[in-house]
Amino acid sequence: MKITIHPLFAAVGIFSAVFGGLPVFLIYTLTALLHECGHIFYARKIGYECSKIKIMPYGAAAVCNLEGISAADELRLALAGPAVNFALCVAVAGLWWFLPSAYAYTDTLMQANLVMLVINLLPAYPLDGGRAAKCLLIRFVSSKAAVIVLRVAAVIFAAALCAVCFVWFNFSCLIFAAFLIFSAFEKPPQAVKINFATDDKLKRGLEVKYVLVSPEITYKKAISLLDDKKYIILRLENGEELTQDELYDRFTSCSIYDKVFKELSF
Repeated sequence: MKITIHPLFAAVGIFSAVFGGLPVFLIYTLTALLHECGHIFYARKIGYECSKIKIMPYGAAAVCNLEGISAADELRLALAGPAVNFALCVAVAGLWWFLPSAYAYTDTLMQANLVMLVINLLPAYPLDGGRAAKCLLIRFVSSKAAVIVLRVAAVIFAAALCAVCFVWFNFSCLIFAAFLIFSAFEKPPQAVKINFATDDKLKRGLEVKYVLVSPEITYKKAISLLDDKKYIILRLENGEELTQDELYDRFTSCSIYDKVFKELSF
């Protein structure tokens, strides 16, 4: 996966190092990357991989657009990142409960995850909260109308941040407002389906694992059965089989919700 770093992010890092804020900067950066790992993990779980991660002044973004997935899966994908931050907050709070002395070393970690959680749940596109709101809005309006509404919300949030900047002279709000505006109207590249064919892996040998499945199994479920250290062969009760490579060949031209064995006769 390609990782790109915004020049302004590098400048902020250098500034933090010079003025003694490097540990906090690194903690916030690591928190942002862990947040994006949540999105990447769920995308891979349903058979897709993101093209790159962009590291920007106000966090990171796993750049991928998964067209054709259901609203339920898109909602889970949007909330996967905040779920990581929430889990880390719970873990740190639990650590404080059992080891109060750890507070002095983990308070910044808690703060970083809370900030990441709250900001990303704002109902402004393309923040995670905006993507989640889109999944709810499309029940009542078209997908295009939902995106327009949430982009307007992003512009309103950006305007509010600009007002804060000019009232309290907080230029970080101005930068975040610019990030919201540009991100709201930027079209991310299409995610690609994971290539789980095994040509290279077979050179070192793989253990074969047979999995008995139902004729109704979908690609989404079949992909979740894959194992990096084993070669999967799906088998039906009537003896019909489908190898991992055959599964990939079919998957390239099918939806993740299609049935794997729909082309076979019984």
